[in-house]
Amino acid sequence: MTVHATGGHAADTPRVSVWDPLLRALHWSLATSFAVAYLTGETWMSVHELAGYAIVAIVGVRALWGLVGPRHARFDDFVPGPRALLAYLRALAAGRAPRHLGHNPAGGAMIVALLASLLAASATGILTDSLGKAAEELHELAANACLILVLIHIAGVVATSLLHHENLVAAMITGRKRSH
Repeated sequence: MTVHATGGHAADTPRVSVWDPLLRALHWSLATSFAVAYLTGETWMSVHELAGYAIVAIVGVRALWGLVGPRHARFDDFVPGPRALLAYLRALAAGRAPRHLGHNPAGGAMIVALLASLLAASATGILTDSLGKAAEELHELAANACLILVLIHIAGVVATSLLHHENLVAAMITGRKRSH
């Protein structure tokens, strides 16, 4: 759902619940687990492995929640087709991207990319013991791809927060956004 500003001050605009507590817990748990896994990979393997298994579990719950959760948690609410994504990215580059109450098309595409890359990193990590060096190299490649996607995700959050004068990090903590 696209929501266009109707004027007035952001502080005066009513807030509505958008992201439910489980979605927010999964988001921040996944971010924390990835950071722990990435930072401990070379030095503290037992913690690294636990964080990797946590990622698998969190992605699994998130995938299920994307099918049966509340409206703004469901994939069918925010995963865009290629045309919608390209149109949104063009509008974003021009500074004219419409505001979305839930995830915008770029955010929706990023969620899919991050979940897939995190699963790839975790799966190749699990396989390193049995498949050796090749899996280890794929694991490192997938982990670095995850990091690049995380950095792009953060840049997108900053860009859309500035464009729409809205603190998206705070919204992902509280679950609430201004209604329009």
